[in-house]
Amino acid sequence: MPAPTVDQLFIAAEPEAWQQAGFDVEDDFCDVGTVRLHLGAEGRGIVAWSVRDTPTLELDGLDTRESEAPPVAAGTHPNGVRSIDHLVVLTPDLDRTTAVLQDADFNLRRLREGDTPGGSRRQAFFRMGELILEVVEAPEGTSVAADPDGPARLWGISFLVDDLETPARLLGDALGEPRDAVQPGRRIATLADGAALGTAVAFMTPGPGAI
Repeated sequence: MPAPTVDQLFIAAEPEAWQQAGFDVEDDFCDVGTVRLHLGAEGRGIVAWSVRDTPTLELDGLDTRESEAPPVAAGTHPNGVRSIDHLVVLTPDLDRTTAVLQDADFNLRRLREGDTPGGSRRQAFFRMGELILEVVEAPEGTSVAADPDGPARLWGISFLVDDLETPARLLGDALGEPRDAVQPGRRIATLADGAALGTAVAFMTPGPGAI
């Protein structure tokens, strides 16, 4: 059976905010690489996702919907985005969430321990077709870490761009200063919360090798 892949992400944000951030948006939809973003959802953040080829929808608290839709095939957006590089999940218990995903046939590629700019020391990386699912153990002191029995949460998106100059020209001061990414040879810049995209957003350049 094929490994699970992402069809749609349901995001609580106005489509106009994504359009102003340089994404091509039609009605409530924004296609990025092979993934469709369904904007205007009720709630907060990335409220749910739909997944192909998963034997269960019980994924450690992630609101998961079944999909048999074929992947979309989007082109490059005005801000330079080509696809989703990483989809980030926060969990209070990395071992628990990783075990649940492996039992659901998710393709674990590696585990990492070490300091990150966000304060987490442990991550697990799963290949989901075009993108990587990065499961991050929530840093101490955060609301997710405060409830060790709480659910995992869809938390943020890192978009792949050829360079960071293109989104910087469009987004101006809303885009933070570029820095070296955790992945060797790559650069990353994060978007300010004021952009109102409903979730944490970053832009990343390509790099050597693949997970």
